[in-house]
Amino acid sequence: MKFIKNYEVHTLLGQIPALILPWYRANARELPWRRDQDPYRVWLSEIMLQQTRVEAVRGYYTRFLDALPTIPALAQADDDRLLKLWEGLGYYNRAKNLKRAAQVIVTEYGGVFPHTHREILALPGIGPYTAGAIGSICFGLPYPAVDGNVLRVYARLMATTDCVDIPAVRMQITENLSHLYHGTDPGALNQAIMELGATICLPNGAPRCGDCPLVSLCRAQAAGTQLAYPVRAKKKARRMEEKTVFILTSGETLAVEKRGDTGLLGGLWALPNVPGQLDEDAALALAASWGVEPLELTRSSQKKHVFTHVEWHMIGYYIQCRTQSARFVWADKDMRSDRVALPTAFRQFLG
Repeated sequence: MKFIKNYEVHTLLGQIPALILPWYRANARELPWRRDQDPYRVWLSEIMLQQTRVEAVRGYYTRFLDALPTIPALAQADDDRLLKLWEGLGYYNRAKNLKRAAQVIVTEYGGVFPHTHREILALPGIGPYTAGAIGSICFGLPYPAVDGNVLRVYARLMATTDCVDIPAVRMQITENLSHLYHGTDPGALNQAIMELGATICLPNGAPRCGDCPLVSLCRAQAAGTQLAYPVRAKKKARRMEEKTVFILTSGETLAVEKRGDTGLLGGLWALPNVPGQLDEDAALALAASWGVEPLELTRSSQKKHVFTHVEWHMIGYYIQCRTQSARFVWADKDMRSDRVALPTAFRQFLG
């Protein structure tokens, strides 16, 4: 029975390339990172696109390449400059790993992006999906790139009730798809399946089955159960944390500080903040203890920021100060523009 099941799976999946590749050539979106197959550009786009919408990435991608046009330039980039280019994209470890990987490429490969799947997969910040995408698009390596879009397309095609968040299930899906990548254009096939998931086999709301080149194969569509797939693990409730944030100004300067290297937002710039939500008197007293000599608390603001596993509920106090305490870095407009990358959790207080 297992042989029969696998035969059926491979027979169905084997029809995908002939159906989806013509559709992709006719319908692929014009995206800046699709204009060539330069591995640096493809790598950068794939890292930026992780957990980030395409439209949000376009501007960042162009600005990043203007500032750091080559792998050696990235390897030598000042950390503050690098993170400033990433400001607002979130998941800042992606940028840090980009630089670490660039340094490995410069040191071990003479600045030339490695060409084998094993070498690509060994670079910092690169997992099986990203290695599959870069290798197939840039070097024609026959490996699938299985992201959330691909998992959704596969789950609906096969009407599989297996939970796609289980690593063993993802590995099996990857294995099942891997048979498609020989005798075709692996890069185009990977991009085509991802494109289908992003534009047709949609994650929220009804998929556009009438426009899908794979509709004749889709078991979920035949049964009218598209929205039942993919089966996902139940998300754990996010932990709630309260914070008091201080927007301390002295003239045209703003008080900022670097967070510790570990933990949430580790190593990034931040507005001064403490756990818990203080009232106005307690906030002024704490600011005074920092040596900033508060002149006036001009206003307060409530904000919220959602991370993957934690949610911050914040109250921010805007305080004009007489003294620029050495406890903080007092950043003027030029410094904030060029070097101080504030995560969105804090940057929203400055809007």
